[in-house]
Amino acid sequence: MSPKSLKYISPGVIAFLVSLLCLQEVAVFAMPPVQKIVLSNGLVLLFSEDHTLPFVTLQLLIDCGARRDPPGEEGLSHLTARALPLGTTAGRTSSDINEELDSMGASLAASSGRDYTTVNFRSLKKDLDKGLHLFTEVITGAAFPRKEIEQEVKKTLAAIQSSEDQPGEVAERTFRKALFLSGPSAHPVEGTKESVKGITREKIMHFYRAFYHPNNAILTVVGDVTAEDVKARISPLLEKWKSGEAPSTSQESTFAKGPKTVKIDRQITQANIILGNEGISRQNPDFYALSVMNYVLGGGGFASRLVEEIRDKRGLAYSVMSFFDSGKYPGSFQVVLQTKNASASDAISLVLKEMERIRDNPISEKELEGAKKYLIGSFPLRLDTQAKRATFLNQIEYFGLGLEYPERYPSLVRAITREEVQRVAKTYLHDDKYVLVIVANLKETGIDSGAESRENR
Repeated sequence: MSPKSLKYISPGVIAFLVSLLCLQEVAVFAMPPVQKIVLSNGLVLLFSEDHTLPFVTLQLLIDCGARRDPPGEEGLSHLTARALPLGTTAGRTSSDINEELDSMGASLAASSGRDYTTVNFRSLKKDLDKGLHLFTEVITGAAFPRKEIEQEVKKTLAAIQSSEDQPGEVAERTFRKALFLSGPSAHPVEGTKESVKGITREKIMHFYRAFYHPNNAILTVVGDVTAEDVKARISPLLEKWKSGEAPSTSQESTFAKGPKTVKIDRQITQANIILGNEGISRQNPDFYALSVMNYVLGGGGFASRLVEEIRDKRGLAYSVMSFFDSGKYPGSFQVVLQTKNASASDAISLVLKEMERIRDNPISEKELEGAKKYLIGSFPLRLDTQAKRATFLNQIEYFGLGLEYPERYPSLVRAITREEVQRVAKTYLHDDKYVLVIVANLKETGIDSGAESRENR
């Protein structure tokens, strides 16, 4: 098949072919060597050479995600990250920064997630010195201009308002609020309308000064660099960044124990449903058994039981999937599906039936081997670009998995047995203590509208 003809292959066919390739268990991916150093200011620096392209990718991870937001100031981490490239104390404006990036053909972006904030930078090797100075200036000398911050607050409020018209986002936000009664995961990363309105430049500055320290961060450098480049060009700049002590924050979560149902009435044709319960942290030793179990249940795309039973056999759902949202602290387990209003009740019953089945009966040897082959075979896809590799290295350092993790991963998955899969299903799937959120035209669903919780719109 000629390269020209590839453009006529549908995305679905391409995804199917990729899945077939992943089912062939491949040899352990030989990731280029990674070196780790700790600078005098406490910054952990990882670097991996990749000379296939003349680019360098940097990702700085700072341990100050949304879980660090103070009570009543939800969204503060998000806005602090958004405001980083808006100006520097050296006098650069956001326009100056963007013009310099454009002149180099480089990119710089900052964002906050649940656990941490990342600042990503990419440039050609020939522009590395110029880019490094800009990257470092933005991180260590953010000015947070008041006018630009006020604009970011307005943009965030507009995005929150817009999300209220998206049934899927409404369902996710409502599920999180219902499941997490308190703790670092109880609020959206971008905050709420009430909390964001109260965020000021002064609060952003306080958050920045509290958490943006080198000894509270990890920097990964991937690309067309050498150990000498890191030693002579990168480390000296970053060692000027002064260390500090980040304040401790409460990370305890309280989970709803269910069963609990929240019904939201919307004049829509498709029901958006989330059913789930308390999950695990990334460091939980059952993570690998749960990865296999979840692949079989609903994480394996067309190979999963939920897709086969709900979509393929009965045609009840447009989409259905399950996943564990695992971070530094326990997150959630969720089954997410969309279906016609009239079939919502039947689809929910089938989800609960499949959860019960995987709890009560061991999976087959065929299902076990299929899950293992996919998980191991698809692993290299996490590392096939500089950006992916930088993210991967930062995460294994952040979660304490060790730099040898890529070599260990296949054996961790291969060791899982059918008995372990059933054990973790019994332990972590609560088919009798779940939280259920339904965003739908409740009259068309036929579900009792006298809900435990209901919103009309």
